[in-house]
Amino acid sequence: MRYKEIKSLDELQLEIRQVKSEYLLKETLLKEDARAYIKKFSPMNLLADFFNPKSLLKLDEKTNLSGSIMSLLLPMFLNKTVFRGSGFLTKSIAALVSGKLGKSLDAESITGIVGKIKSLFGSKKHKDVDFADYGIPPDSETY
Repeated sequence: MRYKEIKSLDELQLEIRQVKSEYLLKETLLKEDARAYIKKFSPMNLLADFFNPKSLLKLDEKTNLSGSIMSLLLPMFLNKTVFRGSGFLTKSIAALVSGKLGKSLDAESITGIVGKIKSLFGSKKHKDVDFADYGIPPDSETY
């Protein structure tokens, strides 16, 4: 890293102002990016992408195997975790609602939700490994 040679007090003050302005600019950009990221992956946004009227009104409920499985597993899961200390009435209402919601889930919406959650925690692009070239051609006499 190269350092600027500062010769006077005016140059020092100018450099301080430039560094502060860069710092404030980067701070505002970082805040805007964080807000956009949080808004993009908010729970309401995730739910709105996958629970639209088209997926809630399935015509072929007999072929919706994942929805049938989810209509059985989702109420059991919610009653064991979220509504653990709740009363009978609350658990039965939750079971009815989650059973209906589970029927509307199909394999595409489940994989879409899992894909969005995975993209939150996924790694960046993988770098391609460069071929190591040692300078000796394979047809040479030293090979």
